[in-house]
Parts: sequence; structure tokens; C-alpha cells
Amino acid sequence: MTSERSLPQLQAYEGSSPKPADFDSFWDRALRDLDAQPLDYELVPAEFTSELAECFHLYFTGVGGARIHCKYARPKKAAQEKGRGIVIFHGYSCDSGDWMEKVAYAAHGISVLAMDCRGQGGLSEDNLTVQGTTIRGHIIRGLDDPNPDNLYYRNVFLDTAQTARILMSMPEVDPARVGAYGCSQGGALTVACAALEPRISMAVPVYPFLSDYKRAWELDITTSAYEEINYYFRFFDPHHEREEEIFNRLGYIDIQNLASRIQAKVLWVTGLADTICPPSTQFAAYNKITAPKDLMVYYEYGHEYLPYLADRTLQTFMNL
Repeated sequence: MTSERSLPQLQAYEGSSPKPADFDSFWDRALRDLDAQPLDYELVPAEFTSELAECFHLYFTGVGGARIHCKYARPKKAAQEKGRGIVIFHGYSCDSGDWMEKVAYAAHGISVLAMDCRGQGGLSEDNLTVQGTTIRGHIIRGLDDPNPDNLYYRNVFLDTAQTARILMSMPEVDPARVGAYGCSQGGALTVACAALEPRISMAVPVYPFLSDYKRAWELDITTSAYEEINYYFRFFDPHHEREEEIFNRLGYIDIQNLASRIQAKVLWVTGLADTICPPSTQFAAYNKITAPKDLMVYYEYGHEYLPYLADRTLQTFMNL
């Protein structure tokens, strides 16, 4: 097993990246924008059918007017009482995935709403107009805009909370029994969702992305999911004259700065051999969670398939 730090060191690590002085007011203002969004949504029967679940495409209007797409699967037989629900978030540049995963949860009485991120591999729109470049990814989208509200992930983080609110509003779902789950980028969005929607009761982030950007840059960033930060400096600030400003701006969309807002129970999953989202970047966020939390460590595993995780996750959400 190799790791850039030992497990005891990781469990004491507090992060290298700055937190903007107005971070809390930034997100309080963002949540006011979200509060102004109606919880209206459109359900369209899916082309995929199952004997165990009703499957729909769900569309809603997110902050800024973007049309957001989700896949929704609910148990086919209506329960006598409102049941459990989970929101699921996908990895970087992907989409909400196959129906089979959702049907498996629905077969166990859990309604699932899986969100497509704006402008990535699914059907959600990215209508954000910003100044500056994107180069090769979304982290730096909006980084050069004078208004930090135009950071790409500001709106995506808000979409996660709106997705959870919509699921909680469903007549078949008990809003007190809703969880959040995702891997990599989806793990980061799970953290953001639980931080911005305090009614989330259980969160399972798996090797989350979008944390402790400066630490990621200090490591071998060209082999990680954070490589676009390297390209940004190469092309736009090769002498690092704006380094402090850049990392401070990224602090608005750093999940380690949101983690202390989480009120849900947390099952955090990490692999100590992860070179895509290095363990120290993950622990920077995990260590700031003050809510009840458990750590599930895969010592010899990295950013990859983790055996038995799907079973553990289902069992976790069955206990909602």
C-alpha cells in the first residue's frame, strides 16, 4: 500500500487550501437564489421499463434558468406509507448512468433521483455565460469572471440541493428519510448536497473530487483529476503571480469548506492508493465534518471499482 501520507497523518490533516473570508455569506446568498426557485418538475415516462419500478425522465429549471435532467425510478407497488429516497450523483464528464442501478434500489422500496450535471455527458443544459477560459474541464469555468457567482460549480452544487428538495417533495417519499450518494465528482456533489440541504439524513461520498485544490496541485497533478489547474497556470499564469488569488477563488467551490455544514450521518469511503483524487485532498474535507461519521478504508485500492461497496451502500440506505 502506498499513500502520500500515512493513515494517522491523513486523519489529522486539515487541508492546504484557503477559505475565502466571505465564504459563508457567498453560500447563504446562493441558497437564497435557490429558495426562489419553484419545485416544479416534469415527469416523462422512460423508454426503459421494468416489472419492479416505474421509470421516468424528470426535468426541472435550475438556478439561472438551465433545464436540468434526472432519471427517476420509484417502486412500482405504492407503499401504504411514504418511503425512503436517495439522490445519486455521477462522476466527472459522465451522466446519470444505467437504469439498472436505480431499479435495484426501487426493488427494495427506495425511490431514486439521479441528476445529470450541467453540460457534461447527460441531458442537462449549461447556459452559464462567463468571462475566461475552460481549457479542458469545469473546475476553472468562471475562474476569471469578476463575479464569483459565475463559477460553474456554484450552480451545480445548488442543483444537487434542488434535486434533493424535489425528491423530498414527492408524495411517495418521506423527506426525513432521504440520503445522498456518489463517487468521485459524485462524491463531491454528495458532500455539497448534504451541506446545502440539511434535511439529508445519510450521505455516502466515495473518494470525492473537488477538494483541497492547492494540495492536489502540490502533488503530481498531471496524473490526477485536477490536471486542468496545471494547464491553467501553464497557459495563463506561468509565473504564478496570481496563485494566491486563484486558490482563494477556488475556495468557494471547495467541498472541504462546505463540510462543516453537514448535519447528516456520513459513511465516507476512500482508497489509500488513489492517485486521481489523492487521499489527503479527501481527508481535508472528511476531517471537517462534525456530524456522526464512519470511515470505510480500502487500503490497497485507488480510484476504481471497490468490492462489496454496492452491497454496503444498499444496506446503509435500507436503514434510513
